[in-house]
Amino acid sequence: MSKTKKKNTFGHYYMMLNRYLLPQRRSLIGLALLLFTSIGLQLINPQIIRYFIDTAGSDKALEPLYYAAALFIGFSLIQQLVSVIATYVSENLAWRTTNLLRGDLAEHCLKLDMSFHKSNTSGSIIERVDGDVNALANFFSSFIINLAGNLLLMIGIIILLFRENVLIGAGMLLFVGFAIYIIQWIRKFSVPIWAKWRQINAEFYGFIGEHLEGTEDTRANGATGFVMNRYYSLLRRMLPLRRKAFMGYSSMWITTIIIFALGNAMAFAISAYLWKASLISMGTVYLIFYYTELLAKPIEKIRTQIEDLQKADASLMRIRELFDTRPRIEDGPGAELPPGPLSLELGNVTFGYDEQPILEEINLRLKPGETLGLLGRTGSGKTTIARLLLRFYDPQVGSIKLSDTDIRQCKLMELRARVALVTQNIEILQGSVRDNLTFYDESISDEHIIEVLYELGLRGWYESLPGGLDAPLASGGGSLSAGEAQLLAFARVFLTDPGLVILDEASSRLDPLTEYRLEQAVDKLLNERSCIIIAHRLATVQRADQIVILEKGRIVEAGRRTQLAADPNSRFSRMLAAGLEEVLV
Repeated sequence: MSKTKKKNTFGHYYMMLNRYLLPQRRSLIGLALLLFTSIGLQLINPQIIRYFIDTAGSDKALEPLYYAAALFIGFSLIQQLVSVIATYVSENLAWRTTNLLRGDLAEHCLKLDMSFHKSNTSGSIIERVDGDVNALANFFSSFIINLAGNLLLMIGIIILLFRENVLIGAGMLLFVGFAIYIIQWIRKFSVPIWAKWRQINAEFYGFIGEHLEGTEDTRANGATGFVMNRYYSLLRRMLPLRRKAFMGYSSMWITTIIIFALGNAMAFAISAYLWKASLISMGTVYLIFYYTELLAKPIEKIRTQIEDLQKADASLMRIRELFDTRPRIEDGPGAELPPGPLSLELGNVTFGYDEQPILEEINLRLKPGETLGLLGRTGSGKTTIARLLLRFYDPQVGSIKLSDTDIRQCKLMELRARVALVTQNIEILQGSVRDNLTFYDESISDEHIIEVLYELGLRGWYESLPGGLDAPLASGGGSLSAGEAQLLAFARVFLTDPGLVILDEASSRLDPLTEYRLEQAVDKLLNERSCIIIAHRLATVQRADQIVILEKGRIVEAGRRTQLAADPNSRFSRMLAAGLEEVLV
């Protein structure tokens, strides 16, 4: 790893610790005190055992042995209690910090523009927000403190061994230095493998999530075999990476066992030499073996923590990449839109999702309170205009103004509160009717919600709900008909009181009776609001004041609806004569 890359990695770790871990100072201090208490108890207990052995081998009275045994048992019980409390505090700390990180990542993803969400599946995003954060849990909860604690434990053991005899202290110091060097040397081969494993894992979950959502289409079109072939091809890519990652883990585990065996052999040889030379007692021999075995614990802990760190390295890189992904659509300085219906002006707008333009030199104006009927074949750019008005994308050329204010100057939240979009694809969330209608906005009263439902002809449906507004709705709206789901989407819009409403083929899924009820409600609800109706159906645009017809991203006809209908040479007039659906579809 280059010096620059190492510097960046350390900088990222510091940023994470500073933002998410250091605010939990009380828990950190408590955890540190618990761990240091445990270290002290682990260092004291062998001294008690040595005293017990040496006293038992002498002609002294038995009473000191009873005290030593009681002291050993008491310290052991305290040590176990401290370990349990430390584990609880550590896990609690991990959950708090990782939940904060998950929240920030989720909020960041929600702020990213549509181009990001189009290029990443929901499954891969979930894996990055949750899976990668889980890999950082141990790092957040205890890595720094445990690493420091285990280093202190090793240093304490080495100092006490030097205190007993310089030879045994030097031998164990050499053993510890060699063990840490070998483990660190093996680690550098494992980090790149874990990074690739996290990436392929995200692809796998993205694939699974995508096809579980589309299982009906997959079965209906006989594509099960194709999906399973993709599934197995992903598994074939995952297996070698998993094998290499496991081999890296196994190599560290096997190396640790070998090092421990060498350490025990060294301690045995040195202790035997010192005991034969009458330089140490039998109790001290046991003490040396106990401390040698105890040395294995911090080295093993450091090994597992280094494994967690190499997983954290891979996850941290992916998390930083996600945080470094900046939205192409940035908040404006905060220009405010006036209350009431909004005027609209598109000036020479040209836009394309890639190099090929979808819209070219679009110019149109809509006065406050007017309704625009936007017509055209599929792919002509109608829905793209709606996306531009909500700033899901920005045009490459030209400007879009609402009431003479360029929408780039508005805060995104303010803009999307004043411009509402209803499409034919309705998202119903897992939650209550109230939550689905208000999106958790507590400022909207129940009375206003019920009034809007009644206005939209949903009185019967609402009164049949067992829990009223608290009645649960299933994710995807499985308990709702298409018409009911569409009407709920309309209710969402009118509860926000927008100044411009965009209806993108919003009534295409409704049966004639539901559509008739909706038409009656929309007449009233669109009062004092501007509206854009994107439609194929003739009846839908009969309330429009203006008509714009698009073809291949260009306006081919525009004017007042009544004038175009009266002109036998206009495209709109020919559509009326032939039937709108036949001409456009």
